[in-house]
Amino acid sequence: MTNKYMYFIANWKMYGGLKSLNSLHKVNKFFKTFKKKVFVKIIYCPPSTLIRPMSKKLKNTRIEVGAQNCHEHQTYGAFTGSINSMMLKNVGAKYVIIGHSENRQVGENDKLINLKIKSALKSGLKVIFCIGETLKEKKKKITKHVLTKQIKLGLKQIKKKNKIIIAYEPVWAIGTGLIPKSIELFKTIDFIKKKMTTNKVLYGGSVNSINIKELKKITNLDGFLIGGASQDSNKFIDIIKKTFI
Repeated sequence: MTNKYMYFIANWKMYGGLKSLNSLHKVNKFFKTFKKKVFVKIIYCPPSTLIRPMSKKLKNTRIEVGAQNCHEHQTYGAFTGSINSMMLKNVGAKYVIIGHSENRQVGENDKLINLKIKSALKSGLKVIFCIGETLKEKKKKITKHVLTKQIKLGLKQIKKKNKIIIAYEPVWAIGTGLIPKSIELFKTIDFIKKKMTTNKVLYGGSVNSINIKELKKITNLDGFLIGGASQDSNKFIDIIKKTFI
């Protein structure tokens, strides 16, 4: 992966306040002097409350900002507590994560995800579309069937597929410290790429500065969606560095 363009997307989940933005200085300072920076795209997806101040903080840098979800309605409306894609774009977001398993587990289905993706693309956001199987589905050996269904229904009637990044996140790996076996992950990414021939495909699920040594060997990966480890600037920088060693 030494000279391959790689995405490093930081999903801060429901963590972080204004003081957390101080860590960005260290990451930006590292990025400016990193010899492999031409091969790196860094995107931060903080809680919605931090999108505007983070965008201001990262103005005139090569680091971009995204959101973690959006409402399916693009226009304004009586949806208390919700934020639509147009609002996210207005405060500085350029990307949005849609279909994350943590949202699927609380009722977000393929039809709703499809509507959200359509809304985001219409607002001019790029989409980080998450797919992945549960442990039960993995044990039943229906991973390919699950991924095929998620891709087919999630991207139904969507033409701007070049604005979509696929993030393969096996549900059983998220926050558990477990990752798929190398050959298994390579085959799964290959399967996804055959269905989405022009799209970047990332891996997410317990990515850290230790297992990155194994994950970077998966030559068909285009980067990583990083959760907990991205909230610590030292760990996040370490992951980026080790990807290119």
